Amino acid sequence: MSWLKNLKIFNWINEDVVNNILDNCKEEFFKAGDTIFVEWEVSNWKWYIIKNWNVDIKIKWQKIAELNQWDIFWEIALLNEEERTATVIAATDLVVIVLSINNLIEMINNDENTINKEILRRIEENLESAYKK
Repeated sequence: MSWLKNLKIFNWINEDVVNNILDNCKEEFFKAGDTIFVEWEVSNWKWYIIKNWNVDIKIKWQKIAELNQWDIFWEIALLNEEERTATVIAATDLVVIVLSINNLIEMINNDENTINKEILRRIEENLESAYKK
């Protein structure tokens, strides 16, 4: 899964931390037509990277978008428990890479603080940039 670290969401993160995150991801499988989650459901605390094939995004059961291989969806679910804003349905048989909030918490608690250090490093960079302006 080394190609995953090239995704935009991982651009600012140290490679060791990205590898740690990816090592803790699981794969889930869905059949064509399976509903992954429904608009207005409470968050399931998971984010997804599409490994193979595609999903349809629907609002009020009307298709508004299609996501394809390597697209990421619902990463905000790791940060809050707001209701879903759309329904996601597997358009084809589907494999997704999943990171849950439980995986993330476990990594933060057990990874010798590399994730915490990376977050602090990023905050420090942002502060330095702000003061330079």
